Amino acid sequence: MIKQSTDELRETSRRMRIEILKMLNRAASGHTGGSLSATDIIAALYFRVMNHDARNPSWPERDRFVLSKGHGAPALYTALAFSGYFDKSELATLRQVGSVLQGHPDMRKTRGADASSGSLGQGLSIANGLALGLRLDGNGANVYVMLGDGELQEGQVWEAAMSAAHYRLGKIIAIVDKNGLQIDGEVRKVMGVEPVDQKWRAFGWDVLEIDGHDFSEIVPALESPRGKALHDKPTVIVARTVKGKGVSFFENQARYHGVAPSNDELQRALKELGG
Repeated sequence: MIKQSTDELRETSRRMRIEILKMLNRAASGHTGGSLSATDIIAALYFRVMNHDARNPSWPERDRFVLSKGHGAPALYTALAFSGYFDKSELATLRQVGSVLQGHPDMRKTRGADASSGSLGQGLSIANGLALGLRLDGNGANVYVMLGDGELQEGQVWEAAMSAAHYRLGKIIAIVDKNGLQIDGEVRKVMGVEPVDQKWRAFGWDVLEIDGHDFSEIVPALESPRGKALHDKPTVIVARTVKGKGVSFFENQARYHGVAPSNDELQRALKELGG
């Protein structure tokens, strides 16, 4: 298990953002804004919090991670590559025909991916199934699942939230990447989902609210529910994030939801990131 310090996590996130932008630029396709907003949380999971072993991806005792907002796959792929699940050179093949790194996670192709995802609204249901299976096996591993805030407009999310609370799946830790934007604009204008925290509480979840880019808040929030019993309340972390975080001209811009950086934008971004 990797245990980076806060300073190391900041540096890892910076390097991850550089690779994310490079791979999106090469592919000339993909999702810039939501990958960058999720980077810090995914870095904390893989390099500080989760029990996992790149040498043994099928280790039964490992913690699981489901990227329900599967369009943020570049952030996951970078974390997996940096962790040693596959060679970093594979990042250059994003979205290519035959690549192990498709536009959304495919557990049949990508070493270290615990779930195939990307059809929004389904990730929490997958996490529920994983948690129930682990409970049947007497396995105390944790199941982390990341959702987008626009994704909360999907009805299946709330069916799954109700189910997780009913079955007291205490090993589920959901994370809402609350960047306020989706492909069509502001979440509040497309279909408002507030009050997010109160809704999860009403569905029977323990709720934590954090700054999703501050490791002094991210790490304790991700670690605090880990000691829960198998039959306890599930936990959701509502993380306030910035779409396109780390590059000034991508930040808070809905138009970069599903647009890759051009060559000029890449060079400008790399200067900001020190790459």
